[in-house]
Amino acid sequence: MSRDILENISAMLSQGKLAELREELCEMNVVDIAQAMESLPSEELLRVFRILPKDISADVFSYLESDSQTQLVSLITDSELENLLDEMFLDDTVDFLEEVPAGVVRRVLKKADSETRKIINRFLKYPENSAGSIMTIEMVELHDHLTVGQAIESIRATAVDKETVYTCLCIDEKRHLIGTVALHSLLVCKDDELISDVMDTDSQLIFVNTLDDQEQVADMARKYDLLSVPVVDNEGRLVGIITIDDIVDVIEEENTEDFEKMAMLRPSEDNYLKTGVLSLAKNRIIWLLVLMVSATFTGKIIENYESMLAAVAGLTAAIPMLMGTSGNAGNQVSTLIIRGLALGELSPKDYFKILFKELRVALICGVILAAVNMLRMFLFSSGGTYVALVVSGSILCAVTVSKIIGCTLPIVAKLIKLDPALMAGSMITTIMDMITLAIYFALANAFLL
Repeated sequence: MSRDILENISAMLSQGKLAELREELCEMNVVDIAQAMESLPSEELLRVFRILPKDISADVFSYLESDSQTQLVSLITDSELENLLDEMFLDDTVDFLEEVPAGVVRRVLKKADSETRKIINRFLKYPENSAGSIMTIEMVELHDHLTVGQAIESIRATAVDKETVYTCLCIDEKRHLIGTVALHSLLVCKDDELISDVMDTDSQLIFVNTLDDQEQVADMARKYDLLSVPVVDNEGRLVGIITIDDIVDVIEEENTEDFEKMAMLRPSEDNYLKTGVLSLAKNRIIWLLVLMVSATFTGKIIENYESMLAAVAGLTAAIPMLMGTSGNAGNQVSTLIIRGLALGELSPKDYFKILFKELRVALICGVILAAVNMLRMFLFSSGGTYVALVVSGSILCAVTVSKIIGCTLPIVAKLIKLDPALMAGSMITTIMDMITLAIYFALANAFLL
């Protein structure tokens, strides 16, 4: 959000041009309004919120950061809070309550009507990151005995309160999910046709259970190009729907978590600029300590061969290149395997296919790197032919081993129920540093001494 817009909002508030400001804000996107409000002091935040029409203010509220939402709830009156709850979609209300202090939750639940309070409490009891915790009940339901004409009339009467109307969910008398029908299909069907005759039946039905992990929901939506995913209970009864905006949030959250794990960071849901220094340090220090201690073994290997390094010219200079090359080679394949596992393109049962392919890739890359290294050392190094051969041989062996480890560790992690993203980046590099030096010094000891 540009500073000009913020200054314009503050100026119009100070000048009392509230009607003009309201008109200007109504022409803006709700996401941009929320972004602008984030930077306002509490007094101006409240004034802008009260200027907005009820329906727009509810949408804007759902896009505010949790601390701004908490601040705003503490400033508005009870009647304003009731109006806000009436206008907000239920899943946005639940998302808000999951992030705010218990005192705010109690106040919100106190002001919600009994039915809404009952539904919210049920949602809050679903496990974190489950399908039930991110679904909404504001969906289009059509009983299978309705005609198309009756269904369209029902949609027209209730659509204003629904999050999406593009896909209608078909249920029987006991609320079992039995099919779906797209809105555009209804519009081209004859009014006297039955929903049961035009809906997609069980054979094409795609849904998730309330206790399924949210990552499974995202994978299903991505695989089948869905705008929404129905959610059922253990008896197959329809209880909610997960819409594309929440699915996109899940994908972003899961990708961020994977990136953090690949960088050896403890996952954090907080915004970087709003996270305290101590929290950032706590999220990083554990893995830094683990990697530092692990590097002790690398140092011990070098220490054991100090006399050989001093006796043979050119050996020491090759160490950084060897360690860097093997680490990079391992990271390349581990990144591909982790991504393939995340997208469902690969599974542990594909391990031997992956291994056979990576062995061939490793031999090609290793031979090319070894040959270029020979030429490089002949031109720029004083170590001699035997040293060049040992270094080049070490490159070939190290690249081959790194490719094997890079494709093996993520799959092993998957098998033992760990996140494969842990087996990337710094972890692969640290492991390969030790193995590469062991290979290098073993070859040097065999052929140069």
